[in-house]
Amino acid sequence: MALKSNLLVEDRSPHSLLPDLEAADFLARLWRKDHTLWADSPEEIVNRLGWLDSPRVMSRAVAGLRQFAEDARQDFSHALLLGMGGSSLAPEVFARVFGPAEGWQDLHVLDSTDPGAVLRFTESLDPKETLFIVSTKSGGTVETFSLFKHFYNHVKAAVGSHSAGRHFIAITDPGSALEAQAGALKFRQVFLNDPDIGGRYSALSFFGLVPAALLGVELDALLAEARRAAHQDGMDSQNSLGLALGASIGHGVGRGRDKLTFRASPDLAPFADWVEQLIAESTGKAGTGILPVVGENIEDDERYGSDRQFIVLAYADEEGILGPAANLARRGHPVTSLILEDEFDLSALFFHWEVAAAVLGHILGVNPFDQPDVESAKVRARAVVDSYRHQGALPPAQTAELSAEAIEALLAQADEGSYIAVQAFLTPRPATTEILHALQSAIAYRTRCACTVGYGPRYLHSTGQLHKGDAGKGLFIQFVSPPEEDAPIPDEAGQSKSSLTFGLLKQAQAQGDAEALRAAGRHVVTFQLEEKDVGRLAEIADLLG
Repeated sequence: MALKSNLLVEDRSPHSLLPDLEAADFLARLWRKDHTLWADSPEEIVNRLGWLDSPRVMSRAVAGLRQFAEDARQDFSHALLLGMGGSSLAPEVFARVFGPAEGWQDLHVLDSTDPGAVLRFTESLDPKETLFIVSTKSGGTVETFSLFKHFYNHVKAAVGSHSAGRHFIAITDPGSALEAQAGALKFRQVFLNDPDIGGRYSALSFFGLVPAALLGVELDALLAEARRAAHQDGMDSQNSLGLALGASIGHGVGRGRDKLTFRASPDLAPFADWVEQLIAESTGKAGTGILPVVGENIEDDERYGSDRQFIVLAYADEEGILGPAANLARRGHPVTSLILEDEFDLSALFFHWEVAAAVLGHILGVNPFDQPDVESAKVRARAVVDSYRHQGALPPAQTAELSAEAIEALLAQADEGSYIAVQAFLTPRPATTEILHALQSAIAYRTRCACTVGYGPRYLHSTGQLHKGDAGKGLFIQFVSPPEEDAPIPDEAGQSKSSLTFGLLKQAQAQGDAEALRAAGRHVVTFQLEEKDVGRLAEIADLLG
């Protein structure tokens, strides 16, 4: 395997966790799917370990996937994936890192209820030339189903009800509501995934590989690397990169370094987003957790606190990434460098990181396969929507007037070991993303605390579990914009009646999460601002920096 690694695990020293993991017979028990590695009860464990077999099992599906993709590219020039979290992040890696092979279709990913984002794809993609991928494990994710109903009506208007279903495929678990809907509307194809694979562990299942096939990615080569990774993470703890990675990170957490900070080359940044969800949702619960920090850019290494450890993702020739990483190590920060020869090494890293997440759950004493606090925000968002439907208006939200002083007042509450999470319920645009990352770095520089940025509602399916389930070290800043132009959500696919819009759903999700955070004892401040005023955040970043 081409993947190289430089793991600072303090290998075999008295401080290393590897001897403890070996004494616990971790790898052998993992492959036996022994739930007692994490909990006394098998609930939400024994039915969540199918990912261990994905590299081998999915190799048998390659021929069928290749034929499906060949047929699809004869009919469509674009594909749009509708999904959230585990259903969207791995496809985004394939779309942005691999891109379409020559002669193959573009793949776009929509994981937002912001009406600006929805309408951008509605207006830019020809519905007659687009294949829509409806991707949800549960088959009932509110964001995914809302997007599906919107685009089904859009396609129906363009090609008629008789042909509309041929523009859609589904990826879901057997027996889900989406499977039934796909049958009723005569979808082009339905891919039923192994139900024993959780969403964030599904990169090497149909959820990741169907989109990869549509891009023309060489699935045989991809899965060959994944099989080698599975073999490496087999019974031999001496050669398991996943075990060593988990041990290294867990050792750092034991020393108070619970902020896992990623330094990734621009080409590999989407993979860091995928790892962010995996680690945050797998470890952030029961009053503990590891905070992944992605996209932060601080040039002065002295501004980093003693709660940091670093993961470097780079290709072998990227000295611009590897050189600064060496400086961090010289300053005493734990640094793990994962160096790739080419993009196919990512399939190995998918598997190694999944093993590492399982290791970290064992070290922290939590179940890495459940997400017990995710539902709290959903329940409150549904209550906000119900209030709107009964009263014709959203209940009042607890907001503050946007200013540098208001943000500084929240930041003043930060202690050593705190982190700040910026939650942007704004229209995702490159210019807005650049401003948000500038604000992220300015906050981190000012406070010496880790700062994260996430678009809402996307982050709810990535870091939302950790925000409410960890030790309560987070301070939360929400930016929420009303829509410049809204879009209705059909009550039923193919029908025009609508009792809710994407703009209202986004507002309800922001409000629901703020309420859930406050109920969990977190400090939250919410700022309402117009999209045209997003530039003010750049001014605030300058003042803070």
